[in-house]
Amino acid sequence: MPDKLEERYEDSQLYRIRHSAAHVMAQAVTEMFEPGEVKIAIGPPIDDGFYYDFDLPRSLTPDDLTAIEKRMKKIIKGKHPFQKRVISAQEAKALFQDQPYKIELIEGLEQGEFDEYGQPTGEAPEISLYTQDTFTDLCRGPHVEHTGQINPSALKLMKVAGAYWRGDEKRPQLQRIYGTVWESKEALKEYLWKLEEARKRDHRVLGRELDLFSMNDEVGPGLILWHPKGGLIRKLMEDFWGDKHEQDGYDFVFTPHIGKSSLWKTSGHLDFYAENMYSAIDIEGQEYYLKPMNCPFHVHIFRSQIRSYRDLPLRFAEKGTVYRYERSGVLHGLLRVRGFTQDDAHHFCRPDQMADELDFVLNFSLDILRAFGLTDFKAYLSTQPEKSVGDPEQWRLAEAGLEEVLKRANLSYRIDEGGGAFYGPKIDLIVQDALGREWQISTIQFDFNLPERFDISYVGEDGIHHRPLMLHRALLGSMERFFGILIEHYGGAFPVWLAPQQILVLPIADRHNAYAAQIAQQLKDAGLRAAVDPSSDRISKKIRQAQQQKIPYMLIVGDREVENQTVSVRLRTEEDLGSIAIPDLIARIQAVVEAKDGL
Repeated sequence: MPDKLEERYEDSQLYRIRHSAAHVMAQAVTEMFEPGEVKIAIGPPIDDGFYYDFDLPRSLTPDDLTAIEKRMKKIIKGKHPFQKRVISAQEAKALFQDQPYKIELIEGLEQGEFDEYGQPTGEAPEISLYTQDTFTDLCRGPHVEHTGQINPSALKLMKVAGAYWRGDEKRPQLQRIYGTVWESKEALKEYLWKLEEARKRDHRVLGRELDLFSMNDEVGPGLILWHPKGGLIRKLMEDFWGDKHEQDGYDFVFTPHIGKSSLWKTSGHLDFYAENMYSAIDIEGQEYYLKPMNCPFHVHIFRSQIRSYRDLPLRFAEKGTVYRYERSGVLHGLLRVRGFTQDDAHHFCRPDQMADELDFVLNFSLDILRAFGLTDFKAYLSTQPEKSVGDPEQWRLAEAGLEEVLKRANLSYRIDEGGGAFYGPKIDLIVQDALGREWQISTIQFDFNLPERFDISYVGEDGIHHRPLMLHRALLGSMERFFGILIEHYGGAFPVWLAPQQILVLPIADRHNAYAAQIAQQLKDAGLRAAVDPSSDRISKKIRQAQQQKIPYMLIVGDREVENQTVSVRLRTEEDLGSIAIPDLIARIQAVVEAKDGL
């Protein structure tokens, strides 16, 4: 396996195609209105397409999208070249004098503050333009050679949404048109299929349909209520998580939900993270804060006694609930919440133990994720940013250690130069779900900051106090977000070991209820989760309802099954396994559960 990831998206031909399509869309929209009516903002490529923001004299309709797409295809057919030229800021202002959003960006470019997408740069880039046909835009590129390199049969405009200028709700609201374009018609078709499949798998919809969790305005946005079925799945996840940690040498710790302001001052959170923390609570004249992270508490546990070099490594693990103030506009089901349980661990080790500890934590993380059915991995290695704390040599050794462990694990990875936190380099593990979507899950992060701030040490073999290396490790990230990812990965059809109800016994008629109850009890005695549907509904309706609830095994019992002391087994996939004796069925399901397999 290569030790570097594939070509960066930003360097790909597909990126150029999408960037160019955004300009073509801006031209098409501009041509639909009278001169001067359209104010253009920004139009970048994104992961699965492109968008452009407009200030328009009226709201766009679905019919407008159809007209814009038709006009775009006409422009594409013209094979107009994308021509670049570099001009001065003064010339740019004159050219865009009737475009206030472009003027603002040019002024930012003059000062070296922002690029053409409104992102901070810290440097003064050249002011460049790209022109195709009759349309000119402020842009640094890159683009395709001409519009004809955009495949019109692989292009589709998706929707219109509102977007505040520069993401600031106090600034004007613009109309954002989203589009997608691919290199082939087949790729577009596959993408649209995945979109529809993703809609069906939306964890918010399935969470309601399968009665797993809910959110309530009275409770508060971003705060999750786990229902009995969802709660059982969470317990199964946490039990497995806990057993694996105990087997592999972690110590469990538990910490408070609040801490004094002095704790967060020492840790640096009040200086660097205060905007994501909830307001202080006054308790007997002292300010306390809801914890946004577990790290400072774990450091205090380390420093609660004198540590010897013989004690290391130490691994503290906690499923600690934390609270972060996320703006209401970014809250999204289970994936972005305000209160969540983070499966934190902090490793404290000697420098000579670093390689072994990195091997341990990476492979431990991969093993846990594989057990949940996530098997397609890659990684990002984020290195020292411009502003950082710690000894440069310490950074160099840590970065080299992280890169070596990725190589030893044979993981594809990309180096994100300067992308580390100010306090240490990190590895982010990325997993691909059943639809090929990528999710950042686990993080392995060095921290050169907290050991210094809290002045922790261990007594070395030489009798002198030494600073330990500290690793943060969030494996599943948060139970809420990870559960949301699993719901979508499996489409709600959880593997048998995680299914809240593994088996439903379906008696054909009331006279079969007693036998059905007997079968269910045998299954329960064997440690399986089984229930009976005693309703008087037709068997076809019972089967359909069980399938809608994603129950793995449906056991149909009628006169023949009672006589033969068997069950007729049907899977949620609609596969019919026929008649099976109860002991054989129990053995089969137990083996599937033990293997943490599908059906």
